[in-house]
Amino acid sequence: MGTGRVSFLSLQAFMNSTGSSFSLIRCARKLGVPLAIATLVASCGERQQQGGSPPPAVTVAKPVKRTVVDYDEYVGRFTAINSVEIRARVSGYLDKVHFKDGQLVKQGDLLFTIDKRPFQNTLDQARANLVQAHSNLSFTESDYTRGQQLVRDKTITDQTFEQRAQAFRNAKASVSANEAAVRQAELDLEFTELRAPVNGRIGDRRVSPGNLVTGGTSGNTTMLATIVSTDPIYFEFTFDEASYLRYERLATTGQDVASRNTGVRVALKLIDENDFDHEGRMDFIDNVIDRSTGTIRGRAAVENRKEVFTPGMFARVRVPGTPPYEGLLVPDAAIGTEQARRFVMIIDDKDAAQPRYVSLGQVTKDGLRVIKDGIGPDDRVVVSGLMQARPGQKVRPEEQGAKPAGQAAGGPPQAAK
Repeated sequence: MGTGRVSFLSLQAFMNSTGSSFSLIRCARKLGVPLAIATLVASCGERQQQGGSPPPAVTVAKPVKRTVVDYDEYVGRFTAINSVEIRARVSGYLDKVHFKDGQLVKQGDLLFTIDKRPFQNTLDQARANLVQAHSNLSFTESDYTRGQQLVRDKTITDQTFEQRAQAFRNAKASVSANEAAVRQAELDLEFTELRAPVNGRIGDRRVSPGNLVTGGTSGNTTMLATIVSTDPIYFEFTFDEASYLRYERLATTGQDVASRNTGVRVALKLIDENDFDHEGRMDFIDNVIDRSTGTIRGRAAVENRKEVFTPGMFARVRVPGTPPYEGLLVPDAAIGTEQARRFVMIIDDKDAAQPRYVSLGQVTKDGLRVIKDGIGPDDRVVVSGLMQARPGQKVRPEEQGAKPAGQAAGGPPQAAK
């Protein structure tokens, strides 16, 4: 019995010095101690070592307080503010093209020239007819003036005087008609030069010089080119009826965010961009909701000085969805996932980890996530070492300020946009 006790104590001392259960079993065989006793001592020793290990270290920080705005995102496309089809007002043969395909043009720049010679001849003829009409007017006026004295002297009859008066009136009418013909001929001659009606970028020419161009105001006129304005440019998108009602009701309470009454700032990003770096202002919301889709059309005006945007291009727009409010933010890396729910680990007063299910908002540029519900401003949130914090398990929290936590998640805190 004494030998067994000595052997047991020897095994326990040996295990404490080596910390290896396999070495303990080999020693037990040499001392003649039963294998069951050696295994029991090894398991007791391992439990003692586990129970004596320190709690895992985690980094905690309080949520960052910041004024934030919730945003709604929509998809839309750019459209030109001005889009013009260049068509001739007179028919004739195209003489010259004065631009390069795709170049920028300014209002008033000469684009096309139609052969002017037939229209110049028409103008010269109209001016000659006008001179003849003025000559006839001078003669009939003099004849009418003489007839007034003659009719008073009874030298001519009243019928003859009325004939002279009629001829004078007809001469004045002929002058007016010929003056109008001259103005029309001058206008037709001016229409042989087609100039840019707006600033913008012109497309390719549709007709080469030497071809007959059909002009006029009918629907079968020849289209020569198109011009679209580039700066500023419109961005059109649609949003649902529920969002429209939310915007309008906020406007009625004095918290206008995106109604038709104000030029609300919006942000845009292109399909190859990560951030909403382009700004614009809302300038129009349609007056009807599309019955087939249940959406309403909105429009923003965007500066395009660098001409990055082109009509027809797709982009995403971010519209303010709520008035500014005080929000709590934590690093996005501090948020865990449990099936469909999101949670963060909170360290209580006893330094034990407790899960809190939260409602998430947007992610800011510096990697912080807005928490709408689930935590308080004084909670200690695990921002590093989340995998080591088990529910109900004690941890060794290491306090860290909100600024370092924000830098660890993606940079210094910035205003949410």
